[in-house]
Amino acid sequence: MDQKKVDRSPASPYERLAVLGIDLPPAPPPIANFVTYVREGNILYLSGQGPREVDGHLHSGKVGAEVDVESAYDHARLTGINLLAVMHDALGDLGRVKRVVKILGMVNAVPEFREHPRVINGCSDLMIDVFGEAGQHARSAVGFGSLPGNITVEIEAIVALHD
Repeated sequence: MDQKKVDRSPASPYERLAVLGIDLPPAPPPIANFVTYVREGNILYLSGQGPREVDGHLHSGKVGAEVDVESAYDHARLTGINLLAVMHDALGDLGRVKRVVKILGMVNAVPEFREHPRVINGCSDLMIDVFGEAGQHARSAVGFGSLPGNITVEIEAIVALHD
């Protein structure tokens, strides 16, 4: 959960990513019969992404058992990076993002786990660091009994776009 604090003064999302030391990876391909995003007017709907490393490795395990909150936070942050990669792929320029509207964060957790919001903060903190005020969003952070491939987190987003 060790993250750099970003100066949120006006700057491009790419400048903020550079300050964070983040190079956007290629957008992850879909793992089943769906597309990674749908644009409808000025709204971009992003399909759920998981904690996929550039080499394809997916972080897996039950949060609250073999995965601790700090690691799961990092996985949610990585998932946020993958969502940014999909946004970039869809739009060609993250500067077209007007606002991150909504995030749904799913945590593959043991039944007694209660720290879902702390885990999904990994993605939420990243969106605010990259987009500033426009990264503040509505959110749900919920627990699931399982996720595809036993991944630790899956996150989807809805994004408003400039005309």
